[in-house]
Amino acid sequence: MSPGSEDRRTAHIVDVLNTAFSDLMEADPEAFRRRFRRMASDPFAFYRGTACLFYADVAEQDDPWATGEAGRVWIQGDLHAENFGTYMDGRGSLVFDVNDFDEAYIGPFTWDLRRLAASIAVLGWTKALSDADIEEGIRGYLRAYLDQVDYFVRSDRDHEWSIRLDTAEGAIRAALLDAQLATRIELLDDITVVEDYDRRFRKGPGVRTLDTEERTKVEEAYAAYRETIPGSKRFGSISYELKDAVGKTGFGIGSAGLPAYNLLVEGSSQALENDVVLTMKQGNVAAPSRVVHDARAREHFQHHGHRTAVSQRALQAQSDPWLGWTAIDGTGFVVQEVSPYERDLDWDSLVEPHEVKEVLVHLGRATAKVHCVADVDAGDIPLVEGQTEDAIVAAVGDRAEEFVDDIVRFGLEYGARARADHALFVDAFRGGHIEGVGPSAD
Repeated sequence: MSPGSEDRRTAHIVDVLNTAFSDLMEADPEAFRRRFRRMASDPFAFYRGTACLFYADVAEQDDPWATGEAGRVWIQGDLHAENFGTYMDGRGSLVFDVNDFDEAYIGPFTWDLRRLAASIAVLGWTKALSDADIEEGIRGYLRAYLDQVDYFVRSDRDHEWSIRLDTAEGAIRAALLDAQLATRIELLDDITVVEDYDRRFRKGPGVRTLDTEERTKVEEAYAAYRETIPGSKRFGSISYELKDAVGKTGFGIGSAGLPAYNLLVEGSSQALENDVVLTMKQGNVAAPSRVVHDARAREHFQHHGHRTAVSQRALQAQSDPWLGWTAIDGTGFVVQEVSPYERDLDWDSLVEPHEVKEVLVHLGRATAKVHCVADVDAGDIPLVEGQTEDAIVAAVGDRAEEFVDDIVRFGLEYGARARADHALFVDAFRGGHIEGVGPSAD
């Protein structure tokens, strides 16, 4: 890349980041300074934190596969290799699946695949995998995705299928086994204390005590949230009593600067071991929504907390029964349980090509599952019509290998682009060129 083109690309990166995050950077520059330092640490951390840049780029490209209904389905929106993990579904089953829905929206099904493919290219590079191994891994992911979509067309059992202990292998099975050992009481003992026969949150790093005015607003927001829980998912009358609330910081790269609270509520009984911890986090602007001009979707969502919760209900066959939304001072928040059963995949332990490739086959099947459950079968969520699996099969047709070649080529090229962008970003941040967030505190 010539110096002139480097300067233009740097200006583009800075402009996209400023446009996407200016309000949050102004509200909490320290949080974004920390976020940008984490993004500077390696190309994959940068890629994870720049979904907005990815969509600014991909929206300018023609996509021959995003035709008809396949161009308008529920997508996860930030599908990279580390947005998969374990959780307990609404039926009480431990599953391995997509586990982050902050950026979920309506868009072409290929956007998730392209973003995941590029993430494999970046992550594979950080592990010093050869280009041939990276390409083979992406191909394995895409073929598993298409195979699973075909399965759903033939069986129509998309809501029943999942990656569980009896179907998982290797590192994914290990993550599920680790999650199986977790207990709610261990989580409670870690972040709460019992005094005078009652439980409350511990004080410590990332925990903020609320003053009377803010506590009142949180309590009112919590009461409004309870009305968003579907009747079919409601627990008995003893549940939901609010016992304590604190401000919370210290979430991941994508949530920097977003206000959040932890709520301690009564569980299924008055036994202290059944208390439940909820997170109430401000919804962020979904990165795909910045480039998707869909009036129907935009009008459907009350705010970004509502959009996040509705999207998660659509993309998960059995969502968290505590999942809902609310608002504080007109700003949307998403509410869900802080679950002891969530485990991220340990990518640091996956160092050999065959280990990575084995996992990617599972990720391909999991991606197909979230796409195909999020359609007309999702019940009272009316934004997507028809069967997503049928739309994808119609879009790909008999050109499966051509489709795979296209996504692989994109993934390798955009992965290289992301690595180069990372270096430009680091220089721009170090040089103080990102408005409102310099490399050091004033």
